[in-house]
Amino acid sequence: MDFLHHPETDKIIREALKEDIGSGDITALSVIPDSAESKARCLIKDDGILAGVAFAERVFQLYDDSLKIEILIPDGSEVKKGDIAFWVTGRTQSILSCERLVLNVMQRMSGIATTTRNVVKLLEGTKCKVLDTRKTTPLIRHLEKWAVTIGGGTNHRFGLYDMVMIKDNHHDFAGGITAAVLRCQEYLRTHGIQVKIEVETRNLAEVEEVLSLDGVDVIMLDNMDIPTMKKAVERINGKCKVEASGGITPESVRAIAETGVDFLSMGALTHSVKSLDISLKAVKG
Repeated sequence: MDFLHHPETDKIIREALKEDIGSGDITALSVIPDSAESKARCLIKDDGILAGVAFAERVFQLYDDSLKIEILIPDGSEVKKGDIAFWVTGRTQSILSCERLVLNVMQRMSGIATTTRNVVKLLEGTKCKVLDTRKTTPLIRHLEKWAVTIGGGTNHRFGLYDMVMIKDNHHDFAGGITAAVLRCQEYLRTHGIQVKIEVETRNLAEVEEVLSLDGVDVIMLDNMDIPTMKKAVERINGKCKVEASGGITPESVRAIAETGVDFLSMGALTHSVKSLDISLKAVKG
């Protein structure tokens, strides 16, 4: 997916600028002459994986297309404290008015990309891929999922509309896994919808129940211990893909991957990351 040209990207930028600038950036307007032009550098103050440079460039372009951006370090690169990601040159008031939006998003995206890349490295040598979840910040989900891909992770479903995921509450409310799956399949047939079906399981008995049904693409193993996961993977034996989920941490990802699961999903990629420290600094003289 082309996240930069996602239909929500420009909308988010415009609304975020409107939220921040409102009727006018009175500090920049009052302190800086309208005709003044300057240069600023994007200074990296933490080690990590850089994300959000393309977004920053889009912010500057949408706000003031006369601004010139020179990108020195692209998204997905490893950066260290003291690196300069890009230069921005042009109308000083415009640079100042865009500064906070650019930095807020870059810092968060870079934190997500860094966390993701660390997990990807822990999975090296296995077939397992790390997935994100829907545990994202409302209205900027696609930016956070973009950061996951920049870090080398894989996007799971984007929302409730592009994949069926029958979780514990669904089959408990529906009267069981079999009833939930059969109703789901009938709904998809009736409405002409073609999407993958994933079913969450909590124990080996539920795994067996899913295996007795046709048409399930992914079985999720939720909060299972390592020995149980191994048994589940052996029993599934390639009939469908297998995803591990529930309380997964960097300390546990390697052991989980080595059970043979195809995917592991981590809400921690997006819901509790530490933002990278990044600033925009004026170039004097």
